[in-house]
Amino acid sequence: MFAFTTLLSLAVTAPLLSVSGIAVKRTPDLCSLSKAASSLPNLPSPLVAPSSPLSWVGVAIGTQNYTCASTGTWTNVGAVAELFDISCLAGTFFFESIQDIAIAAWEAAPPSLPASQIISKLHSFSTPEILGQHYYVTNPITGSGINPKWDFTSQGADAGKADAFVVAAKVNDGGAPTGSKDIDWVQLGNIEGSLAKQVYRTDTRLGQPPASCTPGSAEIVVKYAAKYWGFGASV
Repeated sequence: MFAFTTLLSLAVTAPLLSVSGIAVKRTPDLCSLSKAASSLPNLPSPLVAPSSPLSWVGVAIGTQNYTCASTGTWTNVGAVAELFDISCLAGTFFFESIQDIAIAAWEAAPPSLPASQIISKLHSFSTPEILGQHYYVTNPITGSGINPKWDFTSQGADAGKADAFVVAAKVNDGGAPTGSKDIDWVQLGNIEGSLAKQVYRTDTRLGQPPASCTPGSAEIVVKYAAKYWGFGASV
């Protein structure tokens, strides 16, 4: 546990401590969201560019969760992830590669430990700054089915704000440019909450299930990392 959490903490915070060998502090200029917004990667079709200003950007470390359908294929039934603020990395090599650093640290974690226990341990670190959590909830409009939620109500600058969350629905998705082993990039639109009008998942690493399964198999969790971008927050 210690080796994993130490590696993850160093992976995300080390670039903030020194840029080109010069010590830096967390300043508004260094952590410019406009600089981060300009680093949004080219979106695969049919995803379209956001129409609102960037409000937050983070790297997520967690799992995609799957159950075996009667057809013998794995079906996604949610995700659990922790989001770490990467706005201060904007304009650096580390911003472009943080998802690779994150997945390497995540894969180094002991396989016997559940994601929930590792994520809980991450809360004991004051750095890197935790933005919040990502998980799935019952659709708040229809009362059926599940939708992804980004919840910043208990961590970081938005802690204590009851509306610092967004539940969203998929608008478009596209295959990851890095290949079939990585989960799709996704564009989502707000259905509840004030944390963002639009959410994007990009720069995905891993997260795909095996090609097939035996009906009745136990649910599986697959490690992944990705960048998440929130646009148009009103909290």
